[in-house]
Amino acid sequence: MKETRLIMGMPIAIEVVDQHITIADLERVFSYFRDVEEQFSTFKPTSEISRINRGEIAIQDASVEVKEVFAIAEKTTLESDGYFNMRKPDGRIDPAGIVKGWAIRNAANLLLKMGFSHFFVDAGGDIQVHGHNADNEPWSIGIREPVNGSPRIVKTVYLGKNEGIATSGTYIRGQHIFNPKDPTQKAISDIVSLTVIGPDVLEADRFATAAFAMGERGVYLIQQRRGLEGYVINAHNIATQTTGFEIYTKKYDETH
Repeated sequence: MKETRLIMGMPIAIEVVDQHITIADLERVFSYFRDVEEQFSTFKPTSEISRINRGEIAIQDASVEVKEVFAIAEKTTLESDGYFNMRKPDGRIDPAGIVKGWAIRNAANLLLKMGFSHFFVDAGGDIQVHGHNADNEPWSIGIREPVNGSPRIVKTVYLGKNEGIATSGTYIRGQHIFNPKDPTQKAISDIVSLTVIGPDVLEADRFATAAFAMGERGVYLIQQRRGLEGYVINAHNIATQTTGFEIYTKKYDETH
């Protein structure tokens, strides 16, 4: 069963292969994403993040969920040598570079707790898989040509039994990731797409954001992180990949 909803400003698709899945089960997961949107959206004035940005709530008084996301963000800042920062130049906090992967991972864990073993959760192109697809094969995911509106797939990858993939880029949303170590905040123009595969979608998502902020050098950050592989496309449509990425272009084997 596969269903899609527009939540958090993007399409969220969930497919569950297990035969005992019901629409009510899927709605429970979609409801979780709606709760995340209400809590973390910077576009909703009533969200906890908006209230923190207005000074109505101190960070130390925030909810357990917000504190968890902030802790992950701080960890990512340290692990990326400062290339990840959820505080914007105007001083506002925007946790988008963490929240999507965090929410997808939590939604996948919710499906596991509900007793399902074979599924994928896709939120705006960032994906967590578990088990196998309806054909009893590994989940295949296409990396799109980084041109807005292009349907062309430039690379197909096959994820293992419990892995995640995330892509950061400027070809759909425009310039929304900046180098926090660059005081001029110039647009990142040397790359247009950076995809990371990791042990779960949260790891892939947080490092995709940090690495993209580094521009073409970001692929080396991914290369150095154990358990991560990356694929970057530069402004001249030339791709570079980490040394272990090639294994994901072949159907699943135990070396994943």
